[in-house]
Amino acid sequence: MSAREQLNAEAAKRILIFDGAFGTQIQNRKLAEEDFAGDLGLSADQKGNNDILALTRPDVIADITRAYLEAGSDIVSTNTFSANSISQADYAAEGLVREINLASARIARECADEFAVKAGRPRFVAGAIGPTNKTLSLSPDVEDPGFREIDFDRLTGVYLEQAEALAEGGADFILIETIFDTLNAKAGIMAVRQLSDKLGRDVPIMLSMTLTDLSGRNLSGHTVEAFWNAVRHANPATIGLNCSFGAEQLRPHIQLLSDIADTLLLAYPNAGLPNELGEYDEAPDTTAALTGQWADNGRANIIGGCCGSTPEHIAAMAKRVEGLAPRELSQKDTKMRLAGLEPFVIAA
Repeated sequence: MSAREQLNAEAAKRILIFDGAFGTQIQNRKLAEEDFAGDLGLSADQKGNNDILALTRPDVIADITRAYLEAGSDIVSTNTFSANSISQADYAAEGLVREINLASARIARECADEFAVKAGRPRFVAGAIGPTNKTLSLSPDVEDPGFREIDFDRLTGVYLEQAEALAEGGADFILIETIFDTLNAKAGIMAVRQLSDKLGRDVPIMLSMTLTDLSGRNLSGHTVEAFWNAVRHANPATIGLNCSFGAEQLRPHIQLLSDIADTLLLAYPNAGLPNELGEYDEAPDTTAALTGQWADNGRANIIGGCCGSTPEHIAAMAKRVEGLAPRELSQKDTKMRLAGLEPFVIAA
């Protein structure tokens, strides 16, 4: 059974649990420059380069991953949000992109397999790909609206390098997350399709959009509906929303996406809104209560946390939704998804 089929089978039984933030957990460990830099001999300071810890402090990443699995996560992500050549260039570490992604995926895979054996049910690994700090849709120069810092083919190549290493390291899915530019997401989708062709097998995609304002649009101006219609051809294993805001602010947008999407819905909000110091202080029980309302109303298949969330938040969510029925897909859509086919709807 493929990873996509296994995920659908598990999601038909219950609401699944995603993991939470890595950044919060890494910050709590008060690591020093030498922890990040290790003996790699890079020319730039590495403190703050969370992704490189897969090479220099793999024990830290493994501990965090196990903490989320202990809390009840069915799916854990790799600590690779910025493990791409564009972002790693800020640390003079762009030459280590493959090694970082490969190591992080192997850590997550080992931990997931360990807990799968303990629980007697699957634990999945989502290879996380963040958005980079470049946009294909907008010019960074107000004097030259047509200027772009990067083109589609180059960004596709950046994503492909990362996705290939994640898949080799054992990721079940490629998670293209925190999507602020829909065209960037299309480059990511193209990269994963190229990888699928190269490997001769389906590499399932998970897609997660981030909103830039409460009206429900991303930075490139797409609404939730427009985003879904722009990416559904990719036959994603999951579609959803992450980051942006807390669960309360995301509620109407989750409801809307739930109504139109014919695949599993993954939602992982921040732990509330940041305070004046930029910190997240929403209590685990509060986050669990708010995301639990989505479950009560049949709006989500998979829930988890983004910025500010901790293993305690994930444990509270798991407890809150235990025993609740998952969001249902139509029988036709489910059969077509299991077959890897796209259930297009043709308007009259």
